[in-house]
Amino acid sequence: MDTTVKTPDNNDSATAPSPAAEGVQPFLHDATVTLCAPSFVISHADGQLGGGADGFYHGDSRALARLAISVEGTALAPVAGGLEGADRADFQAILRGLGEVTADPAVALRRRRTVSSGRLEETFEVSNTGPRHVRFRLSVEAATDLAPMERVKSGHVLDDVPAEAVAGGLVWSHDGFVVRLLSIPAPDALNATAGRLSYDVELAPGQSWSALLSCTAAHEDGDQFPAAPADQVPWRTPVLRSADRRFDRWLKQSVADLDRLRLMDPRSGDGAGGRADQFLAAGAPWFLTLFGRDAIWAARMLLPMGTDLAAGTLRTLARRQGGVVDPATEEQPGKILHEVRRATQEFTDAFALPPVYYGTVDATPLWITLLHDAWRWGLAPEEVEQLLPHAESALAWMRDHGDAGGDGFLKYVDQTGRGLANQGWKDSGDSIRHRDGRLAAAPIALCEVQAYAYEAARGGAALLRAFGRPGADAWEEWAERLSGHFRERFWVEDARGPYPAVALDRDGRPVDSVTSGFGHLLGTGLLNREESALLAARLTAPDLDSGHGLRTLSSESVGFNPYGYHIGSIWPHDTAIAVHGLVRAGFPEAAAPLAAGLLTASAAFDARLPELFAGHGTGAGTRPAPYPASCRPQAWAAASSVLVLRSALGLDADVPGGTVTIAPTFAQQYGPLTVTGLQVAGGRLRVTVAADGIASAAAPDGLTVVGGGGGGTT
Repeated sequence: MDTTVKTPDNNDSATAPSPAAEGVQPFLHDATVTLCAPSFVISHADGQLGGGADGFYHGDSRALARLAISVEGTALAPVAGGLEGADRADFQAILRGLGEVTADPAVALRRRRTVSSGRLEETFEVSNTGPRHVRFRLSVEAATDLAPMERVKSGHVLDDVPAEAVAGGLVWSHDGFVVRLLSIPAPDALNATAGRLSYDVELAPGQSWSALLSCTAAHEDGDQFPAAPADQVPWRTPVLRSADRRFDRWLKQSVADLDRLRLMDPRSGDGAGGRADQFLAAGAPWFLTLFGRDAIWAARMLLPMGTDLAAGTLRTLARRQGGVVDPATEEQPGKILHEVRRATQEFTDAFALPPVYYGTVDATPLWITLLHDAWRWGLAPEEVEQLLPHAESALAWMRDHGDAGGDGFLKYVDQTGRGLANQGWKDSGDSIRHRDGRLAAAPIALCEVQAYAYEAARGGAALLRAFGRPGADAWEEWAERLSGHFRERFWVEDARGPYPAVALDRDGRPVDSVTSGFGHLLGTGLLNREESALLAARLTAPDLDSGHGLRTLSSESVGFNPYGYHIGSIWPHDTAIAVHGLVRAGFPEAAAPLAAGLLTASAAFDARLPELFAGHGTGAGTRPAPYPASCRPQAWAAASSVLVLRSALGLDADVPGGTVTIAPTFAQQYGPLTVTGLQVAGGRLRVTVAADGIASAAAPDGLTVVGGGGGGTT
């Protein structure tokens, strides 16, 4: 995933959402996150905001750092609370001792939260169900540092910004960022210095009282990437009914989270139907903006729900495709960017990223493959054709700039000295290492990136040929040369047999650690059947398969750390890619236990799988431990549910060829099942798998359903 600062002591004893030591990344694992991109709220499990990463955020800035309720002389005892969807939460507490005549509680507080773009609304309602009149003072304390996201993520503590009193509330502002907190009714007392709004409340038996607090946040120059319209969701919403309700719930929660991660490109307006192009923000809280790699992978995983998101993602990134050589941003002609922020991110003196940063080696080939796959799922030919010049530029980047050493492999090196040391998806500084624990020296050629490049060259050739453009033969030849070089240079051997190294280092030597990267090679065409079988066996071995998903690094490697960001943790999207790759390569029996592990993990995380979690595995307990600073929700983690479902159904599309393939693999484990709301070629797709594994499907007119299990068209 897309990292910022990773320090050796990031896993010290501070626990979110309690305050962390300064300079240490805050923990989030027991926080409640409600979101509607580009806004979100992080709070304690009881609803209180205060400490660590807690706050209401908008557009990469913290609008509120504290919003805490108290009742004078009375303790609040939380009794219930949690999410009521992606953008809503509900919390309940008892006012202990107030109005009580028996052991039964008498006065209760309910706190309801709703987040929309640039707006947080909190309703506080106090109800008296006891036999006595009660009188109390309720106070809400609010404060903010208006901190930029990278300062929060780095654990830096900034001074509070003074508040200004206005009618009914408070206002904070700094550098064009304005935050307003208003109350209905107006508080009985307002103390701007303390940031306190107080209410004198008197309730007879059976009475209740409520107040609505609205907090708005806005940058004077507007949102960099505004929220997508609520009524313009760029996909059909799938509904799964299976014999395993965990799967149904996982898919439902994932799609709800994905809906609230939608952003739109303000440079657009020329998309299909004149609508603005949409893409998915990478995740909350750290990455709620445009990330090339994440947006591409998420859109690719969601293709069975329609091609509109893919088209919007492709166009959004194409508008920002590299056009010049700029060492400061690592821009190069044809290159797809890594991330976009409002301003330079200053993490440390030695680590800073510019607002538009191109430090990624894999987003460019992945962009080409997304265009190819979207075409096969039914993206309109005229929309595909408009993007072909960008595809040709991206292909040229692989040849002219990605292969900087001239040895036929795509590789990376941080040219600035202040950027990302590693520029694949495992982009933390310690992620690429030898089996004995030594870090690999750059330039580095990653194994999975060569698979992405191979698939992109083949897919690009198919597009060029289909649309009558030159170069198809040359790119197919380029891909075959890459495949041959990979077979010669990457394969190594240990006591268990041959396997591909995770990378080649600066001197062209194999970096021989065993990693989850094997899964990204499968099904791309880079490997033959025998090589794929070797990797299928590796992926199902207990050093990689934890029982909850794939470890990013073998537990047998020096440096393995179950809490290591990329050196032993489990990433749902990584495992889902392996599941799909195994099915594509013809090894569904190896994919099934990995999919089952993710499903088990999803239940442990209330159906909202995080960005990553700890890699201890089932040997350490039935429930996976969280990675405490993980994003949740995360776009490609949420989209993994759709990719696992697609893999279980053996679902594929070739709209140009007029077919939809339904060949159930391990779907029988969850059968009987029916999934509706899928989409291909702009039409509805319904799939049913009976308890005996026999499938039937209804596809749009003009498409023939083929594959194991039979089926038909409507």
